[in-house]
Amino acid sequence: MPKTTLVPPNLSFQPRPSYPYSPGAAAAGFVYTAGQVAWDHEGRLVGGGDVAAQTRQVLSNIRSILAEAGATLDDVLKCNVYLADIRTFDAMNAVFAEFFPDKPPARTTVQAALAEPEMLVEIEAIAFTQP
Repeated sequence: MPKTTLVPPNLSFQPRPSYPYSPGAAAAGFVYTAGQVAWDHEGRLVGGGDVAAQTRQVLSNIRSILAEAGATLDDVLKCNVYLADIRTFDAMNAVFAEFFPDKPPARTTVQAALAEPEMLVEIEAIAFTQP
């Protein structure tokens, strides 16, 4: 089964990240995103101190990865959400609901230490499209 690595133009920034990394991958009708953080098209973290702004950037990044595979947010089956502080759940959830207004995907949300202290939210997604 051939695999396609997904690197949308707006996520092909350098030098971030400096380790082996692909924003997404697709095979057999499935699209998997790596954990996305609030990096903009130049690799800068946006929304410092604002979990809603970071969630909006994260979900926009996920939408770009899905588009590279011909998928949309409507194709997302599952998301894992990692919050630096679980007390920001309501703010993250309000933005999540904007991106998934109808039939939201299955979701797990946990508090976790993220890669950089300024990162407030990280989200990964799994989508399915007909091959």
